[in-house]
Amino acid sequence: MSCAICGKRPPKRFCPAKGEKICAICCGEGREVTIDCPIDCSYLISAHRYEAEHRKPIPAEEFPYRDIQIPLDFVYERWPVIAGIGETILRFQIENKELHDAAAISAIEALAETYRTLGTGIYYEHPPDATLARALYAQIASFLQEIKKEAANRADISALKDSEIFQLLVFLLRVGKQETNGRPLSRAFLGFLRARFPLPAEAAQETSRIIVP
Repeated sequence: MSCAICGKRPPKRFCPAKGEKICAICCGEGREVTIDCPIDCSYLISAHRYEAEHRKPIPAEEFPYRDIQIPLDFVYERWPVIAGIGETILRFQIENKELHDAAAISAIEALAETYRTLGTGIYYEHPPDATLARALYAQIASFLQEIKKEAANRADISALKDSEIFQLLVFLLRVGKQETNGRPLSRAFLGFLRARFPLPAEAAQETSRIIVP
């Protein structure tokens, strides 16, 4: 037998994306580039773990909103909002298994820009052009509107300002750009969210049902 991709080397790994065995070299070269790896592939998980341990900081010229300072105390105080955005993204992925890091980060970045303009007193939406990113943008925007209403109607929760939402989105955008590996089909950032904001059991079961019909 030979590798299902190169047809030359002996196959050593079962590729869940291809449904066949491939060699280690094709696995490494094609991973998240030409192979749309499922997020629960053991080889992908190992690769993401290695990358996370050796990842370099975001270059200064690529650091989102470099002039914005976000105190860690503020992030901890508003952590439920961060968690809610993360869970919204993961629930969206359940229904849209083709979602990759690039679309998720694009949606967050576009929404951050929308809330930046809101902070100046101007309402101007900046939805992404790509269909999937635009749909996720709308889902996160809907969640944020609901949580703003809830905070406004409860005495035990401080009101959530547009400027605060902007800061939280910038924080999450920075995390996304740090955690993704930059490959076109990367789901490293989505895997990061999945590890930190696990959905209830029924959502996890739904994920399995979609990935494996």
